[in-house]
Amino acid sequence: MLQVGLTGGIATGKSTVSRLFVECGAHLVDADVLAREAVGPGKPALQEIVKVFGKDALRADGTLDRDRLGHAVFGDAKQLARLNAIVHPHVAIEQERRCQKIAAQAPHAVIIYDAALLIEAKAHTRMDRIIVVTADEQTQVDRLKARNHLSTEEARKRIAAQMPLSEKVKVADYVIDGTLPLEQLRKEVQRLYDELKHQA
Repeated sequence: MLQVGLTGGIATGKSTVSRLFVECGAHLVDADVLAREAVGPGKPALQEIVKVFGKDALRADGTLDRDRLGHAVFGDAKQLARLNAIVHPHVAIEQERRCQKIAAQAPHAVIIYDAALLIEAKAHTRMDRIIVVTADEQTQVDRLKARNHLSTEEARKRIAAQMPLSEKVKVADYVIDGTLPLEQLRKEVQRLYDELKHQA
């Protein structure tokens, strides 16, 4: 199997690219899904979050109050680092388990690990290849305003809170321009998938 880390900035088109890889035949492991599962009711990560952030992190039904926790950590690097230190190890274990399961059924699989914080969480060190999806900042701002109904200022804040794309590109084996028209993007992903499949 070939484990390929897919990352990029917010609103660069990463989700579209990962969907196109799946259309080509790649297997997808989504870090967001794993993170949500990791903090599910009764899971160790959720218990750790309550220990660190208090019962306020929970909703009345015992599930994680993602909005409240998001507000608590957003813009506070120390608190965000504490939260990530709880969640990331659980995500890493599950990612490895899923990849092994896929590999057992399809030894030559190309597995796309879609993770916004791939590099920040040092997960890129476990990958065979790294793909970074890029977009210019204006495109990111426009997409965030349309998609998340943010103001220009809020959108720029979200972008600024992330590792700069220029830093992510430094560790990339491949860079995909997320502003390409869909058909062109589809061709680019297919070309890259064929190359990765050959390597796998």
